[in-house]
Amino acid sequence: MPEILLCTDLDRTLLPNGLQAESPNARQWFVEAVNYPGLQLAYVSGRSLALMQQAIVEYNLPLPDFAITDVGSLIYRREGKHYRPLPGWQHYIAADWGSHNSQSLAHTIGELPHLKLQPAQQQQQYKLSYQIVPATAMAEDIALLQQQLLAMAINVRLISSIDETSNMGLVDLLPQRAGKRQAIDFLVQSLSLAASQIFFSGDSGNDLDVLISPYRTALVKNATTDVVASALQGSQAQGTQHCLYLAQGLPELGLNGNYSAGIVEGLWHFFPELKTWLAAKRQGNG
Repeated sequence: MPEILLCTDLDRTLLPNGLQAESPNARQWFVEAVNYPGLQLAYVSGRSLALMQQAIVEYNLPLPDFAITDVGSLIYRREGKHYRPLPGWQHYIAADWGSHNSQSLAHTIGELPHLKLQPAQQQQQYKLSYQIVPATAMAEDIALLQQQLLAMAINVRLISSIDETSNMGLVDLLPQRAGKRQAIDFLVQSLSLAASQIFFSGDSGNDLDVLISPYRTALVKNATTDVVASALQGSQAQGTQHCLYLAQGLPELGLNGNYSAGIVEGLWHFFPELKTWLAAKRQGNG
Protein backbone atom coordinates (compact mmCIF):
# COMPACT_ATOMS: atom_id res chain seq x y z
CA MET A 1 0.00 0.00 0.00
CA PRO A 2 1.28 3.51 -0.76
CA GLU A 3 2.12 5.89 2.07
CA ILE A 4 1.18 8.84 -0.18
CA LEU A 5 -1.15 8.75 -3.17
CA LEU A 6 -0.34 11.75 -5.37
CA CYS A 7 -3.28 12.50 -7.66
CA THR A 8 -3.02 15.24 -10.25
CA ASP A 9 -5.01 16.68 -13.09
CA LEU A 10 -3.14 16.89 -16.40
CA ASP A 11 -4.13 19.74 -18.72
CA ARG A 12 -2.97 23.11 -17.40
CA THR A 13 -2.01 21.49 -14.11
CA LEU A 14 0.83 19.08 -14.82
CA LEU A 15 0.87 19.87 -18.54
CA PRO A 16 2.07 23.43 -19.32
CA ASN A 17 -0.46 23.93 -22.13
CA GLY A 18 -2.08 27.08 -20.74
CA LEU A 19 -1.37 30.76 -21.27
CA GLN A 20 1.12 31.19 -18.41
CA ALA A 21 4.83 30.38 -18.47
CA GLU A 22 6.27 27.17 -17.04
CA SER A 23 9.32 27.25 -14.78
CA PRO A 24 12.21 25.68 -16.75
CA ASN A 25 13.07 23.01 -14.16
CA ALA A 26 9.63 22.45 -12.65
CA ARG A 27 8.86 19.12 -14.32
CA GLN A 28 12.25 17.75 -13.25
CA TRP A 29 11.39 18.66 -9.65
CA PHE A 30 8.10 16.81 -10.12
CA VAL A 31 9.79 13.71 -11.57
CA GLU A 32 12.21 13.58 -8.63
CA ALA A 33 9.43 14.14 -6.10
CA VAL A 34 7.32 11.22 -7.36
CA ASN A 35 10.29 8.89 -6.78
CA TYR A 36 9.82 9.39 -3.02
CA PRO A 37 9.69 5.94 -1.36
CA GLY A 38 6.13 4.91 -0.62
CA LEU A 39 4.57 7.40 -3.06
CA GLN A 40 2.26 6.21 -5.81
CA LEU A 41 1.03 8.36 -8.68
CA ALA A 42 -2.42 8.73 -10.20
CA TYR A 43 -3.28 10.93 -13.18
CA VAL A 44 -6.84 12.29 -12.94
CA SER A 45 -7.92 13.73 -16.25
CA GLY A 46 -10.71 14.55 -18.64
CA ARG A 47 -8.60 12.89 -21.31
CA SER A 48 -9.16 9.38 -22.58
CA LEU A 49 -6.54 6.75 -21.79
CA ALA A 50 -5.08 7.06 -25.31
CA LEU A 51 -4.78 10.85 -25.06
CA MET A 52 -3.30 10.54 -21.57
CA GLN A 53 -0.66 8.14 -22.89
CA GLN A 54 0.03 10.57 -25.74
CA ALA A 55 0.67 13.36 -23.21
CA ILE A 56 3.00 11.12 -21.20
CA VAL A 57 5.17 10.62 -24.27
CA GLU A 58 4.96 14.23 -25.49
CA TYR A 59 5.90 15.75 -22.12
CA ASN A 60 8.16 12.90 -20.94
CA LEU A 61 6.10 12.31 -17.81
CA PRO A 62 6.54 9.47 -15.32
CA LEU A 63 4.18 6.54 -15.77
CA PRO A 64 1.33 6.57 -13.25
CA ASP A 65 0.39 3.66 -11.02
CA PHE A 66 -3.26 4.52 -11.65
CA ALA A 67 -5.13 6.44 -14.34
CA ILE A 68 -8.50 8.06 -13.70
CA THR A 69 -9.62 9.15 -17.15
CA ASP A 70 -12.61 10.68 -18.93
CA VAL A 71 -13.49 12.98 -15.99
CA GLY A 72 -13.66 10.07 -13.56
CA SER A 73 -15.82 7.70 -15.59
CA LEU A 74 -12.99 5.15 -15.97
CA ILE A 75 -10.29 3.95 -13.55
CA TYR A 76 -7.24 1.91 -14.55
CA ARG A 77 -4.41 0.25 -12.66
CA ARG A 78 -1.12 0.05 -14.55
CA GLU A 79 0.47 -3.39 -14.76
CA GLY A 80 3.81 -3.04 -16.55
CA LYS A 81 3.02 -1.40 -19.89
CA HIS A 82 -0.67 -2.26 -19.74
CA TYR A 83 -3.60 -0.50 -18.08
CA ARG A 84 -6.32 -2.73 -16.62
CA PRO A 85 -9.75 -1.40 -15.62
CA LEU A 86 -10.21 -1.34 -11.85
CA PRO A 87 -12.73 -4.08 -11.01
CA GLY A 88 -16.20 -2.99 -10.05
CA TRP A 89 -16.12 0.68 -11.03
CA GLN A 90 -18.07 0.54 -14.31
CA HIS A 91 -20.73 -1.69 -12.79
CA TYR A 92 -21.02 0.68 -9.83
CA ILE A 93 -21.65 3.82 -11.91
CA ALA A 94 -23.83 2.11 -14.57
CA ALA A 95 -26.76 1.82 -12.14
CA ASP A 96 -27.34 5.59 -12.35
CA TRP A 97 -28.21 5.56 -16.05
CA GLY A 98 -30.32 2.41 -16.18
CA SER A 99 -30.74 1.39 -19.82
CA HIS A 100 -29.07 4.56 -21.12
CA ASN A 101 -25.51 5.02 -22.36
CA SER A 102 -23.92 8.15 -23.79
CA GLN A 103 -25.15 7.46 -27.33
CA SER A 104 -28.80 7.01 -26.38
CA LEU A 105 -28.58 9.97 -24.01
CA ALA A 106 -27.26 12.24 -26.79
CA HIS A 107 -30.11 11.13 -29.05
CA THR A 108 -32.67 11.97 -26.37
CA ILE A 109 -31.17 15.39 -25.63
CA GLY A 110 -31.03 16.39 -29.29
CA GLU A 111 -29.82 19.85 -30.34
CA LEU A 112 -29.45 23.09 -28.39
CA PRO A 113 -28.42 26.52 -29.78
CA HIS A 114 -24.67 26.45 -29.05
CA LEU A 115 -24.25 22.87 -27.82
CA LYS A 116 -22.17 20.56 -30.02
CA LEU A 117 -20.90 17.07 -29.35
CA GLN A 118 -17.16 16.82 -28.78
CA PRO A 119 -15.25 14.47 -31.14
CA ALA A 120 -15.98 10.74 -30.92
CA GLN A 121 -12.74 9.97 -29.11
CA GLN A 122 -13.94 12.16 -26.21
CA GLN A 123 -17.08 10.06 -25.70
CA GLN A 124 -17.25 6.97 -23.51
CA GLN A 125 -20.01 4.56 -22.57
CA TYR A 126 -20.79 6.57 -19.42
CA LYS A 127 -19.43 9.98 -20.41
CA LEU A 128 -21.22 12.31 -22.81
CA SER A 129 -19.18 15.39 -23.70
CA TYR A 130 -20.27 18.64 -25.34
CA GLN A 131 -18.61 21.91 -26.25
CA ILE A 132 -20.20 25.36 -26.21
CA VAL A 133 -18.84 28.17 -28.37
CA PRO A 134 -18.60 30.93 -27.38
CA ALA A 135 -18.07 30.23 -23.70
CA THR A 136 -20.31 33.22 -22.87
CA ALA A 137 -23.29 31.10 -24.02
CA MET A 138 -22.67 28.48 -21.34
CA ALA A 139 -25.22 29.69 -18.81
CA GLU A 140 -28.01 29.73 -21.39
CA ASP A 141 -27.33 26.28 -22.85
CA ILE A 142 -26.62 24.63 -19.51
CA ALA A 143 -29.96 25.90 -18.18
CA LEU A 144 -31.76 24.39 -21.19
CA LEU A 145 -29.80 21.16 -20.82
CA GLN A 146 -30.67 20.87 -17.13
CA GLN A 147 -34.36 21.27 -17.94
CA GLN A 148 -34.18 18.32 -20.33
CA LEU A 149 -32.24 16.18 -17.86
CA LEU A 150 -34.81 16.83 -15.13
CA ALA A 151 -37.47 15.26 -17.34
CA MET A 152 -35.44 12.05 -17.67
CA ALA A 153 -35.48 9.31 -15.05
CA ILE A 154 -31.72 9.07 -14.62
CA ASN A 155 -29.21 10.21 -12.01
CA VAL A 156 -26.81 12.45 -13.92
CA ARG A 157 -23.89 14.67 -12.94
CA LEU A 158 -23.21 17.77 -15.05
CA ILE A 159 -19.65 19.10 -14.94
CA SER A 160 -18.71 22.32 -16.73
CA SER A 161 -15.46 24.17 -17.24
CA ILE A 162 -13.95 26.74 -19.62
CA ASP A 163 -10.95 26.25 -21.87
CA GLU A 164 -9.45 29.72 -21.59
CA THR A 165 -7.11 29.09 -24.54
CA SER A 166 -10.02 28.70 -27.01
CA ASN A 167 -12.97 30.56 -25.41
CA MET A 168 -14.78 27.24 -25.37
CA GLY A 169 -17.14 25.89 -22.75
CA LEU A 170 -16.83 22.20 -21.94
CA VAL A 171 -19.70 20.16 -20.51
CA ASP A 172 -19.54 16.52 -19.41
CA LEU A 173 -22.53 14.41 -18.42
CA LEU A 174 -21.68 11.49 -16.16
CA PRO A 175 -23.58 9.10 -13.92
CA GLN A 176 -24.16 10.75 -10.55
CA ARG A 177 -21.78 8.28 -8.92
CA ALA A 178 -18.95 9.17 -11.34
CA GLY A 179 -16.60 12.16 -11.39
CA LYS A 180 -13.05 12.94 -10.34
CA ARG A 181 -13.85 13.11 -6.61
CA GLN A 182 -15.99 9.98 -6.73
CA ALA A 183 -13.35 8.01 -8.65
CA ILE A 184 -10.62 9.08 -6.22
CA ASP A 185 -12.89 8.08 -3.32
CA PHE A 186 -13.40 4.64 -4.87
CA LEU A 187 -9.67 4.19 -5.43
CA VAL A 188 -8.83 5.37 -1.91
CA GLN A 189 -11.34 2.92 -0.46
CA SER A 190 -9.98 0.04 -2.56
CA LEU A 191 -6.46 0.81 -1.29
CA SER A 192 -7.64 1.26 2.33
CA LEU A 193 -6.01 4.69 2.61
CA ALA A 194 -6.74 7.57 4.99
CA ALA A 195 -7.64 11.06 3.74
CA SER A 196 -4.35 12.39 5.15
CA GLN A 197 -2.44 10.15 2.73
CA ILE A 198 -4.06 11.69 -0.35
CA PHE A 199 -2.75 14.71 -2.25
CA PHE A 200 -4.49 16.24 -5.25
CA SER A 201 -3.58 19.13 -7.54
CA GLY A 202 -5.82 20.85 -10.06
CA ASP A 203 -6.61 24.09 -11.87
CA SER A 204 -10.13 24.18 -13.27
CA GLY A 205 -13.83 23.96 -12.56
CA ASN A 206 -14.01 20.20 -12.96
CA ASP A 207 -11.42 19.87 -10.15
CA LEU A 208 -13.46 21.83 -7.61
CA ASP A 209 -15.21 18.91 -5.94
CA VAL A 210 -11.80 17.44 -5.09
CA LEU A 211 -10.24 20.78 -4.17
CA ILE A 212 -12.88 21.36 -1.48
CA SER A 213 -12.70 17.79 -0.16
CA PRO A 214 -10.99 16.58 3.04
CA TYR A 215 -8.01 15.48 0.95
CA ARG A 216 -4.85 17.60 0.95
CA THR A 217 -5.07 19.67 -2.22
CA ALA A 218 -3.18 22.34 -4.13
CA LEU A 219 -4.52 24.83 -6.63
CA VAL A 220 -1.77 25.77 -9.07
CA LYS A 221 -1.05 29.48 -9.51
CA ASN A 222 -2.17 29.58 -13.15
CA ALA A 223 -5.78 28.81 -12.15
CA THR A 224 -8.27 31.53 -13.07
CA THR A 225 -9.48 33.97 -10.45
CA ASP A 226 -13.00 32.50 -10.70
CA VAL A 227 -11.74 29.01 -9.86
CA VAL A 228 -9.64 30.36 -6.97
CA ALA A 229 -12.67 32.19 -5.57
CA SER A 230 -14.90 29.12 -5.94
CA ALA A 231 -12.32 26.87 -4.28
CA LEU A 232 -11.90 29.23 -1.34
CA GLN A 233 -15.64 29.70 -0.90
CA GLY A 234 -16.36 25.99 -1.26
CA SER A 235 -13.65 24.85 1.13
CA GLN A 236 -14.80 27.36 3.74
CA ALA A 237 -18.37 26.11 3.40
CA GLN A 238 -17.16 22.52 3.82
CA GLY A 239 -14.81 23.38 6.69
CA THR A 240 -11.85 22.05 4.70
CA GLN A 241 -9.96 25.30 4.08
CA HIS A 242 -6.97 23.93 6.03
CA CYS A 243 -6.71 21.18 3.38
CA LEU A 244 -6.47 23.63 0.45
CA TYR A 245 -3.16 25.24 -0.53
CA LEU A 246 -2.87 28.02 -3.10
CA ALA A 247 0.48 27.89 -4.87
CA GLN A 248 2.31 31.21 -4.91
CA GLY A 249 5.72 30.22 -6.22
CA LEU A 250 9.13 29.57 -4.66
CA PRO A 251 11.41 32.12 -6.40
CA GLU A 252 14.46 30.95 -4.46
CA LEU A 253 14.15 27.60 -6.25
CA GLY A 254 13.13 29.07 -9.61
CA LEU A 255 9.56 27.79 -9.23
CA ASN A 256 6.83 30.22 -10.27
CA GLY A 257 3.84 28.26 -8.93
CA ASN A 258 2.39 27.45 -12.35
CA TYR A 259 1.70 23.87 -13.47
CA SER A 260 4.13 21.28 -12.04
CA ALA A 261 5.85 24.00 -9.97
CA GLY A 262 2.59 24.49 -8.09
CA ILE A 263 2.16 20.74 -7.64
CA VAL A 264 5.61 20.39 -6.08
CA GLU A 265 5.04 23.44 -3.88
CA GLY A 266 1.77 22.04 -2.55
CA LEU A 267 3.24 18.61 -2.05
CA TRP A 268 6.09 20.05 0.03
CA HIS A 269 3.63 22.11 2.07
CA PHE A 270 1.69 19.05 3.19
CA PHE A 271 4.56 16.55 3.26
CA PRO A 272 7.67 18.42 4.49
CA GLU A 273 9.45 15.11 4.98
CA LEU A 274 9.37 14.68 1.19
CA LYS A 275 11.03 18.08 0.73
CA THR A 276 13.73 17.13 3.25
CA TRP A 277 14.29 13.81 1.46
CA LEU A 278 14.55 15.47 -1.94
CA ALA A 279 16.98 18.14 -0.68
CA ALA A 280 19.23 15.46 0.82
CA LYS A 281 19.03 13.41 -2.37
CA ARG A 282 19.99 16.41 -4.51
CA GLN A 283 22.83 17.32 -2.16
CA GLY A 284 24.10 13.75 -2.29
CA ASN A 285 24.03 13.76 -6.08
CA GLY A 286 25.80 17.12 -6.09
